[in-house]
Amino acid sequence: MSSESLRPESQSVGMLPEGEAARQNVSGRQRRGKVWEGILLASTVFGIIILLMLAYNIVDDAFGGIGVQYAVEEEELTDGRPLEQLSQVELVAILETNLRSRVLRNLEREGPLAGRSREELIDIINDEIIKPEIVAVYTLNEFLFNRPAIEAELRESHPRAELIFKSWLSWDFIVNPMSSKPVEAGIRTAILGTVFLLVLTMLISFPLGVGAAIYLEEYKSDKPFDERVPAGRWANNAIQRVAGLIETNIYNLSGVPSIIYGILGLAIFVRALEQFTSGAVFGYADPTTANGRTIMSAALTMSLLVLPVVIISSQEAIRAVPSSLRQASYGLGATKWQTVWKIVLPNAMPGILTGTILSISRAIGETAPLIVIGASTFIVTDPDSLFSKFTVLPLQIYNWTSRPQEEFRAIAAAAIIVLLVLLLSLNATAIWLRNYLRSKRVST
Repeated sequence: MSSESLRPESQSVGMLPEGEAARQNVSGRQRRGKVWEGILLASTVFGIIILLMLAYNIVDDAFGGIGVQYAVEEEELTDGRPLEQLSQVELVAILETNLRSRVLRNLEREGPLAGRSREELIDIINDEIIKPEIVAVYTLNEFLFNRPAIEAELRESHPRAELIFKSWLSWDFIVNPMSSKPVEAGIRTAILGTVFLLVLTMLISFPLGVGAAIYLEEYKSDKPFDERVPAGRWANNAIQRVAGLIETNIYNLSGVPSIIYGILGLAIFVRALEQFTSGAVFGYADPTTANGRTIMSAALTMSLLVLPVVIISSQEAIRAVPSSLRQASYGLGATKWQTVWKIVLPNAMPGILTGTILSISRAIGETAPLIVIGASTFIVTDPDSLFSKFTVLPLQIYNWTSRPQEEFRAIAAAAIIVLLVLLLSLNATAIWLRNYLRSKRVST
């Protein structure tokens, strides 16, 4: 009997393969690695294709052609001259000739026509006399590659209509307030409401989230009471259990549907704390916002929504700081707080900002909580305080996409582009700040 057969079984357990077995093991691992690498590459390519298709559909709707029909042709009013070349006297004469006396009296009551600028007079002529009406909307793909067919279709259905290129995303679209007319509608109010909401949400959630992470990682394990006595041991155990319960609930809350936070915000911030969130307790007596459906309520609700993400990511970043840095700080005589403030936080800040980026990305696209707490779907007044009524870009996009008119779908696509640009700008700023802090930490 060979010596190998007499070797105890326990000695063969955990032994590395040798010779041909080793080569087969390595080749098998390499094959499996290549298979998973191919799956990862295919998933990445598939995701990029889906994103490109989404971007194509958005751009296809935000730009394209429109069929415009006029009640009166401009050439009939001006004898072939553009309105921009007419003098103020000629523009007033066109209005006095073509408008009914009642409409003229109303305009004169608002302000004398002779005292108005040429731009105002041209706008009045367009709105009251020429009256352009959009009778058909076409996507960019149809306008570029199927133009003869859609022109023939437009001439058949509306003989006086004209097919022109239309960019729904324009500067006027960004600076104009909301309107019931798609051509005149803008997103200025929604942009201001979004910026107000995001800034206030970050001001609330960032210090609370980082503070909670510091406590859970740096102070939770401390023993504030003397464990040599039973009461001290009991108190320390109770603190540890409560902290563990809080940490478990933070992880659970990160997966709660956003509409649940909306219901919570409606019950607490809009109703229970109405005097605070409406501004009444501060002497802000605005009857339109006295019901608590304000930016303050929305920011507090969104802060609850993003807090778990901020806390968890901050914990991971603080946990990744080497303990040797802490020990070196203690060895030089620094206190606990000095070590956290001067050593731990600067080294953890890049990771903390990563979590902040993720929370901003989630907060900027949420609609369900804001609908529940009563954000406005149609509002033309800009927010001027934390206690103002408001709307946000995602809610405005949702409102427009629910309309049956094709024009609203087009301006919803333009608003999506603005929302993406705003999101990418905020993320780029946060990423730049994170990389700057990381490079500064490496250089020091």
